[in-house]
Amino acid sequence: MSEQAFPPRTASYEADPEQVGRVLLLYSGGLDTSVMLRWIGERYGAEVVTLTVNLGQPGEDFEVIEGKARQIGAVDCYLVDAREEFAGEYIARAIKCNALYGGGYPLFTALGRPLIAKLAVDYARRAGCDTIAHGCTGKGNDQVRIEATVATLAPELKVIAPVRTWAMGRDEEVAYAREHGIPVKGGSEHAPYSIDDNLWGRSSEGRWIEDLNQAPQDDVFQLVALARDAPDEPQRIELEFEHGLPVALDGERLGLVALIERVGEIGARHGVGIVDHIEDRIVGLKVRDIYEVPAATIILTAHQELEKLVCTIHQNQFKPGLDRQWAYLVYAGLWWEPLRSDIDAYADAVNVQASGTIGLELYKGTARVITRSSPNAVYDQSLASFAQSGGLFSQTASPGFIELWSLQSRLAWQLRNRG
Repeated sequence: MSEQAFPPRTASYEADPEQVGRVLLLYSGGLDTSVMLRWIGERYGAEVVTLTVNLGQPGEDFEVIEGKARQIGAVDCYLVDAREEFAGEYIARAIKCNALYGGGYPLFTALGRPLIAKLAVDYARRAGCDTIAHGCTGKGNDQVRIEATVATLAPELKVIAPVRTWAMGRDEEVAYAREHGIPVKGGSEHAPYSIDDNLWGRSSEGRWIEDLNQAPQDDVFQLVALARDAPDEPQRIELEFEHGLPVALDGERLGLVALIERVGEIGARHGVGIVDHIEDRIVGLKVRDIYEVPAATIILTAHQELEKLVCTIHQNQFKPGLDRQWAYLVYAGLWWEPLRSDIDAYADAVNVQASGTIGLELYKGTARVITRSSPNAVYDQSLASFAQSGGLFSQTASPGFIELWSLQSRLAWQLRNRG
């Protein structure tokens, strides 16, 4: 690692190196943040406290992560199990807003970052830290999500982002780790993909994924079965919702965390939730990501269908635009933007009626809605039947309606075709 000077600050919330004394580091246990832990102590002469947040990352041993942080030099370590808060305050809002960015990405990373940053603020204050450090690069969205949250909630705290400022590539990080006796997560110095995952999904970047001419390779899929390997028999499930949120699977009531985990396991087994996505990042780049999102795919599909059933035509035309705006704000790191909470208020109001049961069939990578029921359905089977007439609807009234409904269109057509 070269000893070049720190680059000049360009934002008011960036730390002055001379004033950094005690740093809270968002620590995952991976190569970047492990090198950062040691590097911050060396370059800033600062004490480092680590914060590791459990958002439902599968396969993580958080005790091992804490032990590694202390071995490298952390003066204190915090581990927070935030799965319930993540599900109840972040994923729940995403479900009510049918949140998909760009039509495919269910925002699992984007939803987690403002919660992680909020916890970083809480624990930095608790630990007497003056600075928060994260491992985001200058090419991604996560730097925006974390730093915007810190600057919003804690203007007195400063931020450092070593990966943006140091001169280390992957090989130099590995060399630095070897030189300082830093163990590399999983024992692998060159992991094949850059992975991010939590309760709501998993993303993979790097290697062939960056080549748009390359078809997806099998080794990237570590969560969801390939469709060809999924069971040959379909599986039917029923999701019960109350006020817009899933509360039961096949008649068994579950907490939201447990329900998401259970639905994810079933969907993954049937190959549901693989998304090969071209994405517009807010920093101006287009990137390709491979997502494995079985629970999000199934739950959002069911919720959208339930909303169609209980909402009027006007709500069903209007709300998708708000859903897209909500997803954009969250993707863009603006969780604390008032418009986001304004849209939440509308989504809450709509979802007061969104109680009912949606049946789906899972088969070879697809999740298809097959049954629907709700006490609040804006649907009457007798009115929908062509053999019935009367009550709220009389077929004999249709000609008058048609004449009035088409009046302006008919006049406009006649005027434009006078010649």
